Amino acid sequence: MLFRASAAICGAVVTFVYFSAAAHSEDVPVHATAVVEEACGDALVGAASTYNPFQPGPHEGGPETASGERYDPAGWTAAIKTSLREKFGGVQFGGRPKFALVEAIGKKVIVKINDVGPLVPGRIIDLNERTMRHFDPSMEIGVIRDVKVMPLYGDFWVPGPVG
Repeated sequence: MLFRASAAICGAVVTFVYFSAAAHSEDVPVHATAVVEEACGDALVGAASTYNPFQPGPHEGGPETASGERYDPAGWTAAIKTSLREKFGGVQFGGRPKFALVEAIGKKVIVKINDVGPLVPGRIIDLNERTMRHFDPSMEIGVIRDVKVMPLYGDFWVPGPVG
């Protein structure tokens, strides 16, 4: 009984967020912080870096992500550490991408977790270029320490800054 009530509440929150987000432009924060935090799972804390498979290094993958989507440097996306894939809903090839709230340097953003990877040891998430520029506009920091990453329940989040 309690599970059904929780599922109904979660569904209502996701539906509200989804339809309220549709009325906003891409550059305007569409999620209220309280709504997002209510839908979060347990937080992980670690370091974040950036990746771009079109400028490959020794640890980069190809341009197709684990979800089957092409890497989009203009999206709000990220790759989660492979060993954390279950915590973020599996993130498997051809599957529906999952979402997470990433918090660092006093900023919050919802990202679509559409890839996994062999991240550098000590890092829990790799952010695409747009997401990294949200936290580090000059792209000079390189690695952001003490990043909090929380999985979001539901499949219909709109990636972007949280206001």
